[in-house]
Amino acid sequence: MIVSFASGQDEFTAALAEIARETEVMLARLLPVPEGPEARLFEAMRYATLGGGKRFRPFLVVASSALFGVSRQAALRVAAAVEMLHAYSLVHDDLPCMDDDDFRRGQPTVHKAFDEATAVLVGDSLLTLAFEVLADEQTHGDPKVRAELVQTLARAGGGRGMTGGQMLDLLAAHQPLDEQGVTRLQRMKTGALIEFCCLAGAVLGKASPPLRHALIGYGRDLGFAFQIADDLLDVTGRPEEVGKKTGKDGSAGKATLVAMLGVEGARATARRLADQAKDHLGPFEARAELLRQAVEFVITRRN
Repeated sequence: MIVSFASGQDEFTAALAEIARETEVMLARLLPVPEGPEARLFEAMRYATLGGGKRFRPFLVVASSALFGVSRQAALRVAAAVEMLHAYSLVHDDLPCMDDDDFRRGQPTVHKAFDEATAVLVGDSLLTLAFEVLADEQTHGDPKVRAELVQTLARAGGGRGMTGGQMLDLLAAHQPLDEQGVTRLQRMKTGALIEFCCLAGAVLGKASPPLRHALIGYGRDLGFAFQIADDLLDVTGRPEEVGKKTGKDGSAGKATLVAMLGVEGARATARRLADQAKDHLGPFEARAELLRQAVEFVITRRN
């Protein structure tokens, strides 16, 4: 179970930091140590994955797992697998053929710190390692649970989820999208993985269908609110706070709800989604308080 900290957002901030620390330890243990002829690849994998980020997705895995009494070790292994997949997506997203970013989390992107070919291999290796971790019996003793984790994450990260959303994002620079199209893009590109993180605890805990559906609904609304917050930061954030160049969506002509609704309209939509996300947590009562606080963190964050 997650330990109790101070009340309100202080409790959430402390929990987020502790889970980030534990996830970092797990990642360092699971990632290959740089040695042998492949050392450069392993070094770059660790560069891409360790020592940065809020670890918000791992937080969601661990917090949802705590609702069902799942062991911390199992939750952290799934959290680490998610973070590997997330890191791979950022490495590939930063490539010149995608968003062409030079900085990520305040440091040079992998293709700048190493080279483009190495960055491609880093993404490939992190993606496959994520599924290796999920399939290992150390993650869960029940092979059916492991298989469901693998299948569910594959859907979230594949053509019907994250990578499909990235394709839509690339096309959106040349093919105008309406509000429904933008909503679909963002639910796929960002929301699908966040939804998996919220569901993961229920899968590990073999939860009943109603409780699974509650966490799916929570994750869906939270993921959409998260992407709107990201788009708002691209418009209103400062590069030194955000950790990367801002204003890129507008200059690239990308379709976002901020562009369609304006800053205040997008903020109002994010608030509505936040309230809906919290409503989904009703069945868990006070046990889901950290997940409720996570919603406020998402729509008020500055990086």
